[in-house]
Amino acid sequence: MYSPKIFRVCLGYFNDVEKAKDVTQDTFVTVFGHLKSLKNTDNISGWIYRIASNKCLKQLQNDKKNSGFTGYEALSTSDSETQIEEADFARLHQCINELAELDRIIIGLYLEEVNQRDISEVVGLSPANVRVRIHRVKEILTRKMKNHEG
Repeated sequence: MYSPKIFRVCLGYFNDVEKAKDVTQDTFVTVFGHLKSLKNTDNISGWIYRIASNKCLKQLQNDKKNSGFTGYEALSTSDSETQIEEADFARLHQCINELAELDRIIIGLYLEEVNQRDISEVVGLSPANVRVRIHRVKEILTRKMKNHEG
Protein backbone atom coordinates (compact mmCIF):
# COMPACT_ATOMS: atom_id res chain seq x y z
CA MET A 1 0.00 0.00 0.00
CA TYR A 2 2.71 2.52 0.94
CA SER A 3 5.61 1.07 -1.02
CA PRO A 4 4.88 2.68 -4.44
CA LYS A 5 4.24 6.06 -2.82
CA ILE A 6 7.38 5.88 -0.71
CA PHE A 7 9.36 4.81 -3.78
CA ARG A 8 8.12 7.85 -5.74
CA VAL A 9 8.97 10.13 -2.84
CA CYS A 10 12.46 8.62 -2.67
CA LEU A 11 12.80 8.97 -6.43
CA GLY A 12 12.06 12.66 -5.94
CA TYR A 13 15.20 12.93 -3.86
CA PHE A 14 17.45 10.99 -6.22
CA ASN A 15 18.03 10.77 -9.94
CA ASP A 16 18.69 7.07 -9.55
CA VAL A 17 15.97 4.41 -9.62
CA GLU A 18 18.19 1.82 -7.91
CA LYS A 19 19.10 4.20 -5.11
CA ALA A 20 15.42 5.07 -4.63
CA LYS A 21 14.61 1.34 -4.45
CA ASP A 22 17.38 0.80 -1.89
CA VAL A 23 16.21 3.66 0.32
CA THR A 24 12.59 2.51 0.00
CA GLN A 25 13.60 -0.96 1.11
CA ASP A 26 15.69 0.45 3.95
CA THR A 27 12.69 2.56 5.00
CA PHE A 28 10.45 -0.48 5.30
CA VAL A 29 13.11 -2.48 7.14
CA THR A 30 13.15 0.34 9.70
CA VAL A 31 9.33 0.57 9.73
CA PHE A 32 8.90 -3.14 10.39
CA GLY A 33 11.69 -3.12 12.95
CA HIS A 34 10.04 -0.34 14.96
CA LEU A 35 6.37 -1.15 14.33
CA LYS A 36 5.90 -2.75 17.75
CA SER A 37 7.22 0.36 19.49
CA LEU A 38 4.80 2.67 17.65
CA LYS A 39 2.35 3.99 20.22
CA ASN A 40 0.08 6.18 18.10
CA THR A 41 -1.14 4.40 14.98
CA ASP A 42 -3.47 7.25 13.98
CA ASN A 43 -0.83 8.79 11.74
CA ILE A 44 1.15 5.78 10.56
CA SER A 45 1.47 7.20 7.04
CA GLY A 46 3.10 10.39 8.35
CA TRP A 47 5.43 8.27 10.45
CA ILE A 48 6.45 6.21 7.40
CA TYR A 49 6.95 9.35 5.28
CA ARG A 50 9.13 10.87 8.03
CA ILE A 51 11.27 7.73 8.14
CA ALA A 52 11.61 7.76 4.35
CA SER A 53 12.42 11.45 4.30
CA ASN A 54 15.05 11.05 7.01
CA LYS A 55 16.59 8.08 5.19
CA CYS A 56 16.69 10.07 1.94
CA LEU A 57 18.21 13.11 3.61
CA LYS A 58 20.86 10.96 5.28
CA GLN A 59 21.66 9.34 1.93
CA LEU A 60 21.86 12.78 0.30
CA GLN A 61 24.32 13.92 2.95
CA ASN A 62 26.49 10.91 2.16
CA ASP A 63 26.15 11.49 -1.59
CA LYS A 64 26.98 15.19 -1.37
CA LYS A 65 30.35 14.28 0.06
CA ASN A 66 31.10 12.42 -3.16
CA SER A 67 29.09 14.14 -5.90
CA GLY A 68 25.86 16.16 -5.88
CA PHE A 69 22.08 16.08 -5.96
CA THR A 70 20.42 16.05 -9.37
CA GLY A 71 16.73 15.53 -8.57
CA TYR A 72 13.81 13.97 -10.36
CA GLU A 73 14.30 11.53 -13.19
CA ALA A 74 11.99 11.84 -16.20
CA LEU A 75 10.39 8.55 -17.15
CA SER A 76 9.65 7.63 -20.76
CA THR A 77 7.50 5.16 -22.65
CA SER A 78 7.17 4.22 -26.30
CA ASP A 79 3.36 4.51 -26.44
CA SER A 80 2.65 7.03 -29.23
CA GLU A 81 -0.75 7.98 -27.78
CA THR A 82 0.89 9.39 -24.67
CA GLN A 83 3.84 11.20 -26.25
CA ILE A 84 2.44 14.70 -25.67
CA GLU A 85 1.39 13.84 -22.14
CA GLU A 86 4.77 12.20 -21.56
CA ALA A 87 6.57 15.29 -22.83
CA ASP A 88 4.56 17.47 -20.43
CA PHE A 89 5.32 15.04 -17.61
CA ALA A 90 9.04 15.12 -18.41
CA ARG A 91 8.94 18.93 -18.63
CA LEU A 92 7.17 19.12 -15.26
CA HIS A 93 9.81 16.90 -13.64
CA GLN A 94 12.54 19.01 -15.21
CA CYS A 95 10.93 22.11 -13.69
CA ILE A 96 10.62 20.35 -10.32
CA ASN A 97 14.28 19.37 -10.57
CA GLU A 98 15.18 23.07 -10.85
CA LEU A 99 13.50 23.89 -7.52
CA ALA A 100 15.34 24.27 -4.22
CA GLU A 101 15.71 20.99 -2.31
CA LEU A 102 13.08 21.75 0.35
CA ASP A 103 10.58 22.84 -2.30
CA ARG A 104 11.22 19.60 -4.25
CA ILE A 105 10.51 17.61 -1.10
CA ILE A 106 7.35 19.54 -0.29
CA ILE A 107 5.91 19.37 -3.80
CA GLY A 108 6.88 15.70 -4.10
CA LEU A 109 4.93 14.86 -0.96
CA TYR A 110 2.06 17.09 -2.06
CA LEU A 111 1.88 15.30 -5.42
CA GLU A 112 1.71 12.02 -3.50
CA GLU A 113 -1.40 13.44 -1.80
CA VAL A 114 0.23 13.61 1.62
CA ASN A 115 -1.77 16.07 3.72
CA GLN A 116 -0.21 19.37 4.70
CA ARG A 117 -0.03 18.51 8.40
CA ASP A 118 2.01 15.38 7.60
CA ILE A 119 4.21 17.32 5.18
CA SER A 120 4.86 19.89 7.91
CA GLU A 121 5.96 17.13 10.29
CA VAL A 122 8.27 15.59 7.68
CA VAL A 123 10.00 18.85 6.73
CA GLY A 124 9.85 20.57 10.12
CA LEU A 125 7.78 23.60 9.08
CA SER A 126 4.42 24.79 10.34
CA PRO A 127 1.33 23.70 8.37
CA ALA A 128 0.71 27.36 7.44
CA ASN A 129 4.27 27.67 6.10
CA VAL A 130 3.85 24.45 4.10
CA ARG A 131 0.58 25.78 2.64
CA VAL A 132 2.29 29.02 1.57
CA ARG A 133 5.26 27.14 0.08
CA ILE A 134 2.97 24.82 -1.88
CA HIS A 135 1.16 27.85 -3.30
CA ARG A 136 4.45 29.54 -4.24
CA VAL A 137 5.87 26.37 -5.77
CA LYS A 138 2.72 25.95 -7.87
CA GLU A 139 3.14 29.51 -9.14
CA ILE A 140 6.82 28.91 -9.92
CA LEU A 141 6.05 25.65 -11.73
CA THR A 142 3.25 27.29 -13.72
CA ARG A 143 5.63 30.05 -14.89
CA LYS A 144 8.38 27.54 -15.69
CA MET A 145 5.98 25.33 -17.67
CA LYS A 146 4.75 28.34 -19.67
CA ASN A 147 8.34 29.40 -20.37
CA HIS A 148 9.16 25.88 -21.61
CA GLU A 149 6.19 26.00 -24.00
CA GLY A 150 7.11 29.26 -25.66
